[in-house]
Amino acid sequence: MVYLSRNEKHNDTSKKIVLLGHFGVGKTSLIRQFVESQFSEDYLVTVGVHVKKKDIFIDGKTVTLVIWDIEGNTSIEKARKSYLLGTNGFIYVFDVSRPETFENLETEMHYLEENFSNVPVEVLGNKKDKFGGEVSEEFFKTERFAKCTFTSAKEGDNVELAFEQLTKKMMAL
Repeated sequence: MVYLSRNEKHNDTSKKIVLLGHFGVGKTSLIRQFVESQFSEDYLVTVGVHVKKKDIFIDGKTVTLVIWDIEGNTSIEKARKSYLLGTNGFIYVFDVSRPETFENLETEMHYLEENFSNVPVEVLGNKKDKFGGEVSEEFFKTERFAKCTFTSAKEGDNVELAFEQLTKKMMAL
């Protein structure tokens, strides 16, 4: 978190980010790693929505990220529309070790483009620490996954980077 002195002028901006994806892909763990720099092996099911905030400093501005952790669904279309209203950016998360969480990636991205055309999306392949299981790391080196950032909430890999990338996209609009 960046703290500003009382005399320092700043342009505070607030941006709403919603994390989307199947149950158990690590949305809550990513948020916890990003906001609190913590990870827990305990699996907690998100019911409804939990909201966390974090201030970050990007391109000379303090940006307050209001991060919505919504319950996992097998399709974005099943998410409550009220949760998605007013979103400035989406993070779509899949689990690299569970193919069912990324089988419909193109369909999900198409849905977001059709319904939220001016809202940037960051696609994260989480749990990269589990590469080598059912799906090899080589599988993800195809064009289909070219725009994905691979993260590990457990190890903290690329978590800050993913949120920073999305924030920069949101600020550019």
